[in-house]
Amino acid sequence: MRDRELMKPQPVKSAAVLAGLLLACLAAGALGSWATIPNVGTWYEGLAKPGFTPPNWVFTPVWTALYIAMAVAAWLVWRADPGAPEVRAALTAFFVQLVLNAAWSWAFFGLHSPLLGLIVILALIAAIVWTMRLFWLLSPLATALMVPYLAWVLYACALNGAILALN
Repeated sequence: MRDRELMKPQPVKSAAVLAGLLLACLAAGALGSWATIPNVGTWYEGLAKPGFTPPNWVFTPVWTALYIAMAVAAWLVWRADPGAPEVRAALTAFFVQLVLNAAWSWAFFGLHSPLLGLIVILALIAAIVWTMRLFWLLSPLATALMVPYLAWVLYACALNGAILALN
């Protein structure tokens, strides 16, 4: 077994990786917002929504906090053993779920399709669970940082499903 403490990355490289992961997560959010923002006051406003729909202003701060926590989680996994096959696998799963995260906004808002949104969000949930399972093997703290994200996406899935049923 390799001594993981001897393999810890240099502080400058570690900070650069954290910055890159933050940028990637926030970029996914920005990409999704390009589909969301033009449709919130128009198409989305006209949809019938369930009583548990939060006010629109809630989404930006919640997603920002979640993207930051996701980036830190991925960074903790990367720090566990940079370059190791299990780290590469975990980070691959992370980036798959990040792509699905952005894709949901385009499916739901961009294409005005709650049905396609529901399909994408179900795949996203599976990808988050897959990511968390791989993260757990490398950093339980990273997995814990992903729990609020999974909870929010499960809530969003219920909201998406309710919107589909009502419209």
